[in-house]
Amino acid sequence: MENQPTTPPDNNLVWAILCTVLCCLPLGIVAIIKSSNVNSLWAQGNYEAAQKAADDAKKYSIWGAAIALIGIVLYVLVIVIFGVGGAFMGY
Repeated sequence: MENQPTTPPDNNLVWAILCTVLCCLPLGIVAIIKSSNVNSLWAQGNYEAAQKAADDAKKYSIWGAAIALIGIVLYVLVIVIFGVGGAFMGY
């Protein structure tokens, strides 16, 4: 008899929603879709697919947050560079 896990994996829905609202809409939507599949796959007895969906939801949430963070850093750098450049040019 196969040893079955007793609790479903964390579906990471909170992180997916935060990613959608605060960071990166496209990746956040994918993360929400993946996380919403976790519990239904678990209930069907498809434990490996449920774990993969949970892992994918986490992955897409992290990617969305990372892209947003990189975008913010680049935005700040551009503002600083053009602000300092504008100050030297007399603007």
